[in-house]
Amino acid sequence: MKLTGGPTQDEIMAISMQKLGLLKDDIFADIGCGTGKISIEASKMCKKVIAIDKREEAIRYAGREIEESSAENICLIKGEAGKTLLEIDYLDCAFLGGSVNIEAVLDRLNEIVQRRIVVNAVMLETVSKTVNKMKELDIFEEAVYVQVTKSCDIAAGIMFKPINPVYIISGSVNK
Repeated sequence: MKLTGGPTQDEIMAISMQKLGLLKDDIFADIGCGTGKISIEASKMCKKVIAIDKREEAIRYAGREIEESSAENICLIKGEAGKTLLEIDYLDCAFLGGSVNIEAVLDRLNEIVQRRIVVNAVMLETVSKTVNKMKELDIFEEAVYVQVTKSCDIAAGIMFKPINPVYIISGSVNK
């Protein structure tokens, strides 16, 4: 089964995880968890992962991936991020891979996140909304445009084929 919007490319995930700076005792949320790839990687670095997605197919897919990974510190929740986050009162860091209602989600994350928020975006509109909202909340740190090109075989040689570019937007919440 192929899931729309994922999985996050390894190179993008590596940069995003570095920007998050997860610690072993952290409680982390993966919002718009999709395939669960970010959640699984984060589960190796922190105490607890809350993986949220509103799409039934994403929950099924991520559930299988999480089970196969044997990660035991991931709580998978089916729900709309804005509503689900109202039931959470503390996070150290959060990652957003989706873009629906991003401004409201960032408002809520600003209330409950203690350190870092990282957003991956592919649409310029999402980048603009995210940067503007983070600036309004006084948490914007940087936006990085990442274009990865991977080698692939062609005839008797190798060529490079680009994958879709991603903006990685980081915010720092100092409480």
